[in-house]
Amino acid sequence: MKRRAFITLLGGAAAWPVAAPAQQAAQLSRIGLLSPGRSELPDPTLSTLNGLLQGLRELGYMEGQNLAIERRFAEGSPDRLPELARQLASRKPDIIVAFSTTAARPAAQATGTIPIVAVAMADPVADGLVTSLARPGGNVTGTTFLGPELVAKRLQLLREVVPGLSRVAALWHPNAYSERTMAGILNEIEGAARTLGLQLQLVPATGPGNFADAFAAIAREHADALIVMPSPMLFGEYNRIVSMAVESRLPAMGAAREFTDLGGLMSYGVNLPDLARQTAPYVDKILKGAKPAELPVEQPVKFELVINLKTARELGLTISREFLLVADDVVE
Repeated sequence: MKRRAFITLLGGAAAWPVAAPAQQAAQLSRIGLLSPGRSELPDPTLSTLNGLLQGLRELGYMEGQNLAIERRFAEGSPDRLPELARQLASRKPDIIVAFSTTAARPAAQATGTIPIVAVAMADPVADGLVTSLARPGGNVTGTTFLGPELVAKRLQLLREVVPGLSRVAALWHPNAYSERTMAGILNEIEGAARTLGLQLQLVPATGPGNFADAFAAIAREHADALIVMPSPMLFGEYNRIVSMAVESRLPAMGAAREFTDLGGLMSYGVNLPDLARQTAPYVDKILKGAKPAELPVEQPVKFELVINLKTARELGLTISREFLLVADDVVE
């Protein structure tokens, strides 16, 4: 099975293009894209963005013809997002598409009138983005990627693959989401570890500059495996985290398939490019007159397990045939 190919991403933070003379202004839809990630590969956030663009193309929106896109990337520095969001809002696009809660929150602070479609929010209610999933109530709607069963399932999967697993380190980003959402995530993993009889080491990282100290702490505690918690910052740094895990010979579990594609042992979670593609109809509906306040936030119903057999072999792990049969994809 082959690694999922990236769709080419065109353009940067350019001004709105001028429509062709024969094209009426009303036919040109304008959207702003706001991402916490980087504008160049191998940043995994680009695959999510490309999923949205693919979905828009399938709905008949062609950039340069009936669609104008202005992109803003934080280049891995979330502190830049408030200013980037204000820049986009000042351009008065028809819609702002924000990738992750990290981008959606500053976008919502920048404008209360421009519709915002958020891709892969964590807990939009706890994070104050919507009143409820069924009736968002404001100018924000979109999709969420968290499922309450995911943390326990990831730990169970690790225990099935790593013989004698007893100590698990969890790399987490304290400021990834609101305090309420982060408290819920930590409660989930702590409860799951107790239920499974695993010793849990919570290792915080507020930015990439903390990774060296984090992995040093993991080594001191002799963790048997690593689980990387949900976070747009950690997601954007998957390439570096995977490299450090491989160097430390740590079986590692990520929250999305990009982790496994980059060389991590396993991942279990929502397919983010597919989720972004499924978010495209929200853009279409709003462009045709729907109100974000009345469009329910869509929750994931399918999660995928991906295994990297090459990494397993390098770690000396044997993946059973039965386990491989339940995997949704295998990276050779």
